[in-house]
Amino acid sequence: MAESSRILPTSFIPNFSPFTLKSSSCCSLPSSQSWRSTVRCSVSTTGDTARAVASRGIPWGCDIDSLENAEALQKWLSDSGLPPQKMAIERVEVGERGLVALKNIRKGEKLLFVPPSLFITADTEWGCKEAGEALKRNGVPDWPLIATYLISEASLMKSSRWSNYISALPRQPYSLLYWTRSELDRYLEASQIRERAIERINNVTGTYNDLRLRIFSKHPDLFPEEIFNMETFNWSFGILFSRLVRLPAMDGRLALVPWADMLNHSCEVETFLDYDKSSKGVVFKTDRPYEPGEQVFISYGKKSNGELLLSYGFVPREGTNPSDSVELLLSIKKSDKCYKEKLEALKKYGLSMSQCYPVQITGWPVELMAYAYLAVSPPSMITMFDEMAASASNKITFKKDIRYPEMEEQALQYVLDSCESCISKYSKFLQASGSMDLDVTSPKQLNRKLFLKQLAVDLCTSEQRILFRTQYILRRRLRDIRSGELKALRLFDGLRKLFK
Repeated sequence: MAESSRILPTSFIPNFSPFTLKSSSCCSLPSSQSWRSTVRCSVSTTGDTARAVASRGIPWGCDIDSLENAEALQKWLSDSGLPPQKMAIERVEVGERGLVALKNIRKGEKLLFVPPSLFITADTEWGCKEAGEALKRNGVPDWPLIATYLISEASLMKSSRWSNYISALPRQPYSLLYWTRSELDRYLEASQIRERAIERINNVTGTYNDLRLRIFSKHPDLFPEEIFNMETFNWSFGILFSRLVRLPAMDGRLALVPWADMLNHSCEVETFLDYDKSSKGVVFKTDRPYEPGEQVFISYGKKSNGELLLSYGFVPREGTNPSDSVELLLSIKKSDKCYKEKLEALKKYGLSMSQCYPVQITGWPVELMAYAYLAVSPPSMITMFDEMAASASNKITFKKDIRYPEMEEQALQYVLDSCESCISKYSKFLQASGSMDLDVTSPKQLNRKLFLKQLAVDLCTSEQRILFRTQYILRRRLRDIRSGELKALRLFDGLRKLFK
């Protein structure tokens, strides 16, 4: 899958809403649990694996574009119950590697049929049963449970049932989890996706620290730090963010689905993965025909370019993603005469004094305008603050599209000012990117820096394009309002002179 669901009917999970674990409350793990000190399993005896992790990072998996383990994966899947396929893993232009049609595929045809015996879920049997039992007794949620499971099975190497699958996973998923803080600050300073990336990195770090404090440190024989560490958790969560799926037909169960996760994303298709009860396997129905040699695509969901970069590590070509959006930051100044009252109203509905709203090429949400009305409201409108704050949140589903004609011009000007402030940040970055000193010494580092910079340039270009369109619409609306006001004023003056 291309290191390419918020709430989607099918979708590839790496979203922000399903994963909201914090370091202080990631798992409700009781600290008084007593354990048997004699429990042992093969994880603690994989000395070669532990030394490899300690010396050179992740020792399992393969390069992102490698086909070295593809044949072994396909053979293992076939031997394990995967029906004959009309697709094969090959190197592709979009996504490094993907599934390519071997035969003619009709529009509306069902493909894959991956049986549940090949899923990895929270209920999958552990190679080291004691480790799995320790986590489950402590009520560890599905996300960190599956992440830990993946590391545990990977550390068992060939003795794990999943060794062929893990060997075919990318050693370093393309994900913002793998960007350093300095890289995020340097390349994504103009984009709000930087804040989401930092939040996600902090969530993963907090989750690992919580597990280490409450479970791993108490059972070093089951969870040796040489294997269960921050580096391996970044790897496993990177895999989950880019490959975990939620299956609606199985009550929303989270699963890694080998073979299906080799499919890449296209903004031009809408088909998605789900469990098919009649065939008892994960399938998708094509929404276009494919000829032999063509790459077959699915949709990872209606995501912006920033969200695709965040979880999967790629940015679609500019103008090709109809779901693209940019987060516009709106803020209420502390110098506002009603700052305290507005803050209280916002907090009541889970909002803050600085709030981001998604803006698309086609417009912006009604919640954004409600926030803008609140931001420009004078003290005389204090009785309406609650209504504005409620309409600016996603906590209510009624009376969202509120209008205050007397404040329309001020609200639109407020949004325009915020939009133009963001545009200037993008322009500054894009102008500087051409002469940016990459400060590297090795060819490998240079390739990485060039790749990251290009991703950032592609993202910022697409987001700035949306802001330019928004700027144009806002200026036109303001011009129409002001020209209408001028006409009304001239008419009034004419009548006044007439009556004189």
